[in-house]
Amino acid sequence: MPIFTASPLSAETIAHISGITYTDNPHISLDQLRQLSVSYCDFDGREQLGMLICSGAVAGDLLSIFEELFREGYRIEKIRLADEYGGNDDLIMADNCSSCFNYRCVAGTEKLSMHALGRAVDINPLYNPYIVGDRILPPNGAAYADRSKAFPHKIDEDDICCKLFKKHGWKWGGDWKSSKDYQHFYRD
Repeated sequence: MPIFTASPLSAETIAHISGITYTDNPHISLDQLRQLSVSYCDFDGREQLGMLICSGAVAGDLLSIFEELFREGYRIEKIRLADEYGGNDDLIMADNCSSCFNYRCVAGTEKLSMHALGRAVDINPLYNPYIVGDRILPPNGAAYADRSKAFPHKIDEDDICCKLFKKHGWKWGGDWKSSKDYQHFYRD
């Protein structure tokens, strides 16, 4: 039976993320975060259960979006906490892991990422890389940088994932002008 639940962070989860993807900060506190359990269809079409941490302000949106994606049979390779990768965004993307909360700055800057506020989600990042100039992240996603090509798991404006996030008022990094972040959905 599919699961779509939100709850305050458990003591176990707090212990798991502390010092890795969460450090005390002036921007978001542990009590403002929620842990979500969401069912999803993996690349083989099998039902899996993933966990996301997000801001409580967007928890309802994310539960609705992931439930709709599940009903549509949308394929996501894996959903895991960023802590499983030591919070290393390069490793998360290279392993094609979909994730949300990670208290960190935008790659190559000192600007706080929307992930740090629990208000951003990356979906199938290997197939939907972040492109700025000649730089492609993850590097093993270079084969998917040419968005004119057709390939599985590609997010574009016609993809149901993109449509659902936008329907719920989220923005998409694929619409950016100076760079493109095809995996990235966020809510201000």
